[in-house]
Amino acid sequence: MAYALAVLYVGGLLSLTVIGLPVLATGLSGARHLGRGHAWLMRTLLGEDIVPPAPQAAAPGAFRWSRSNLSDVTAWRSVLYLMLRLPLDLLAFVVTIALPAFAVWSIVWTVIGSPELWLAVTAVLGALIVLAFTPVTARTMMRVHRLLGRKLLGPSASQLRVRTLERARAVAFTEGTRDLRQVERDLHDGTQAQLVAIAMTLSLAADTLDGEASTGRTGALVARARTQTDTAIAELRRLIDGMSPAVLDRGLAEALPHLTEQAGVPMALQVEMSQRPDPVIERVAYFCVAELLTNVSKHSGATKASVDARVVGKVLRIQVQDDGSGGARIGVGSGLSGLRERLTAVDGTLGLHSPPAGPTTVVLEMPVRI
Repeated sequence: MAYALAVLYVGGLLSLTVIGLPVLATGLSGARHLGRGHAWLMRTLLGEDIVPPAPQAAAPGAFRWSRSNLSDVTAWRSVLYLMLRLPLDLLAFVVTIALPAFAVWSIVWTVIGSPELWLAVTAVLGALIVLAFTPVTARTMMRVHRLLGRKLLGPSASQLRVRTLERARAVAFTEGTRDLRQVERDLHDGTQAQLVAIAMTLSLAADTLDGEASTGRTGALVARARTQTDTAIAELRRLIDGMSPAVLDRGLAEALPHLTEQAGVPMALQVEMSQRPDPVIERVAYFCVAELLTNVSKHSGATKASVDARVVGKVLRIQVQDDGSGGARIGVGSGLSGLRERLTAVDGTLGLHSPPAGPTTVVLEMPVRI
């Protein structure tokens, strides 16, 4: 309670100055940790199943850190919990300790002091009633404490719903990626293998017909079928690679050089990844970079470009820059709008800086874990 009041008083008092908001942000950060400690005590001592709140998102920089703490719902709920604890604890002390102690003292005073009969009977009856209801009041106060902890120290209903939806989304992404890989393997090992076998059979048929005196229309049809089969195999391979690029099996760090080598302009690539992102994140990042490099080659008029991919904390950050004409915008019908929507699905963001004279810089940020 004292901590909560101090945080609100000092932060509010200094809010008109430069240091007021950082002080309040620091106090809220401490309140979050205190709330976590109280939740741990309730789980350990009372067996109350309080779901731990989600960890605070990383916010590099003093300004972002202060803004993140000031808008932290969990911290404000912890402050409210700490403020409500004082009156609740005082009430619990009165009904579970002070009143029973007074009741016992009343009985002792009646026995020792020998007051008038009506006063003695009244004191003893009142004391016995208080002592009889003490376990009930103690259990009631305990339930109130547990209810307060559940409501304020755990995540709110909206936060629980968001967490449930995030888990469902992660499961859906994971299962979708696994199913897509299964389809890719079935096409690669099944359909593609059958087409290759057909192509080989047609090739043998064409060789046999070449050895005969006259092939006529049959030979032409066989040759045409062979050409069509080769085209179908090439198209199927392109489809398989578009569904699940085989180069991603070795990770995004190994796949990015493959993309830059195929770009139509000279590319400088720098990759620093201390950990490998989830397959879903790698897939989204791969196709986003592929589309950005396609835009650089076809629309920017650039003579050179660069790709910088690195893991910063729990965030995958990819920067694509070119020296083209600039003027790129995120709007309706733009390919960048589709990229932003794809990133939003995995809690990612897209940043764009493209003045009319260039250069154009696109920054993709997404969590390492979905």
